[in-house]
Order: sequence, then C-alpha cells, then structure tokens
Amino acid sequence: MRQFSRSAAGLPQLGIGLIGTGFMGRAHAMAFRNVSAAFALPVQLRLAALADADAARATRCASDWGFDHAHSDWQQLISDPEVDIIAITTPNHLHYPMAMAAVEAGKTVYCEKPLAVSLAQADDMRNAAKKAGVVTRVGYNYQHNPIIGLARQMIESGELGQIVSFQGEFSEDFMADPASPWSWRCEEAHAGGALADLGSHLLALARHLMGDVEAVCADANTVHPQRPATVGSREKRFIAVDDQTHALLRFASGARGTFSSSWLKHGYKNHLAFEISGTRGTIAFDQERLNELRVCRADQGSFQRVLAGPALPGYAAFCPAPGHQLGYNELKTLEVHALIQAVFNQGKDGPDFEEAWQVERLAAAIRMAAREQRWVRITEL
Repeated sequence: MRQFSRSAAGLPQLGIGLIGTGFMGRAHAMAFRNVSAAFALPVQLRLAALADADAARATRCASDWGFDHAHSDWQQLISDPEVDIIAITTPNHLHYPMAMAAVEAGKTVYCEKPLAVSLAQADDMRNAAKKAGVVTRVGYNYQHNPIIGLARQMIESGELGQIVSFQGEFSEDFMADPASPWSWRCEEAHAGGALADLGSHLLALARHLMGDVEAVCADANTVHPQRPATVGSREKRFIAVDDQTHALLRFASGARGTFSSSWLKHGYKNHLAFEISGTRGTIAFDQERLNELRVCRADQGSFQRVLAGPALPGYAAFCPAPGHQLGYNELKTLEVHALIQAVFNQGKDGPDFEEAWQVERLAAAIRMAAREQRWVRITEL
C-alpha cells in the first residue's frame, strides 16, 4: 500500500486531486467532503488540489469547494506531491490520457464512466493499472444504492429461485427535442450516444446483479441525424451516434434479457429501471424511485413495496429511519467510501478498471451486433 503523510491526530492523510468542475466534479467534491461526516474513516482526507482548463473557474471552484490549490493544467495536478487520489470528471475523451498519467505516477485513480472512448483504450488502462498495482474505481455509482444491495442479496441467496429473465431500460428525455443542440455527447470519438452515455450504467448494473453476458444481438438508430450547432443556431451539425439502442442478452447463467437505452423518451428524467424474474419471484426497481424495491413472491401473487431503511448496509450512515430517502449525492458518498476502503485494503466494493473494461467490452459487442445484424459472442472481442 502507498505510504501517506500523517495528520496532527496521527491518522494517515490522503490528498484529493479533482480534475473537472462541471456537475460531476461538484458531485465528487461534495462526496469527498461528506464521507468523513457519514463514516468513521481510517484516514484524514484533505482536498488538496483542483484543476480545470479555465484558470479563473479553477480558482473560483477551488475556493468555493474547499480545495487548497488550483491548477489550470491537469498534468500539474497529477504531479502535485500533495495529491494521492486523482478524481477524473472530464469529458470522456480525456479519461484515457489523464488516467494513464495518474497510474504512471503511482496514484489511486477514481474515474467517471464510461472508462474510455474505445475498447482498446480501456484495455490499456486496465493493464497499466494492474501492472502498477494501483487502486482504481469507476463512477458507476448506482450500484452503491443500499436497495440495489438488497436486490443482489435476494438473487444470490436464491430467494427468487432460478433467475430466468432480466428486463432493463435507461431512458431520459434531455435530447428528445430535435432542437436540442450538438454537444460532445454527440461525438462518436468522445464515446457519445445513448448507449455510452446512459446504457453503460445499465450494463454495469446488469453485470453487478446477473453476472457475465455470453452473447448479444442488437439494433441502434439515430432518430435526429442533424442538430443545431449551438442553442438557437441555424447552422446544423450531422449526428452519427445512436439516439436509442435495443438489445437481447444471453447471460452465462442461462437467463435471457432485454436492454434499451434512449435519450429521446419524453417524460423520463432518470429512468434506470429493471425487472428480474426467477422461478420463485420477481423484483423491480426504478432509479426515479431509488429508495424502494418492488417484490413479488410466487406465493403472494402481487407486488409489495419494500422501502430502504437503516437495516440495509450504508443507509444508516445518513438516516436512522426507513422511508426518509437517500439521494444521488448520498450514492456518490457511498461510492467514495468504498474507494477509501479499497485504498486501505478494507473492502473490494465497486467496479475497478478491470470491471469497467468488461462493461466496455459488452457495449462494444452490442455495437458490433447492431452494425452486423447478428448475434455476437462476447468472447469475439
């Protein structure tokens, strides 16, 4: 394990370096600040440095969010001797150079999803991390939800019997309007499209709950092939990425599944949802109601609602009573807690670069299946 400096209280001291100041950067900053209040940690965290290409924004966000220093060059942050953990919250195409530099520096890497813009990059990243022996984690935060932990426990304990089917969907509507402008999410070279941007979360969750996928067939299409270059602009930019993707899945366990991702579906804001059926029951979940699981056991005949509460691991750190609700930022704090535990060899929860590569391989197989209009075995990639 990497050697850390010591705080005045005698605890190891971890310096946090954050790259990126958008929505996700702020979510990471909040999680690093909140985790010490929610959990007894074996370490003292210090918000050491923040980096953004906009020097003025970097300085302002560092001050507002409680970081000691600001950098306008991410490479300066990675080489900063006071930084031990690198949190990467930049657009997808920057994940690879930043993560590879951080791994080379021997530092823990906490990277947002998707891991990279190509399977080859993801493969390089997981191999480099394995060779360097550094701790890595990737921001598939939804699986840190305590109610998802309950779902996994029910599956693994056999409470639902033999699992026979998975139906999953991740839909939002932020690109439903054809007048919604082009952004980097519309670029294939930036790992854009509904499959990469939304669907990767669902694929990660499917693997977390159901295990390996053996083969896929798929269809993907672009509904709006042109979008305004900027808000209100008459200039149009051509769009090559998928607006929606649908797939059939064959799991190694023998279960069958369906998958869909869309950013065009009116009325949905964060509809990351699944139903998992077994020979003795069914469970259903929707991220828009993230504190509840619907459960139907074979002898009941109808669904019952199970609310998250302090009996589920992680929930009581934030609230002592059931039904009082955790939110998105609590899930991010739980993710950071798992990261800190991994750094100190106290747990292995959360996807690392190896698991994130598996998710990218599955997404690549879906793209190949859609392009070639055939069943694709995951081992082909």
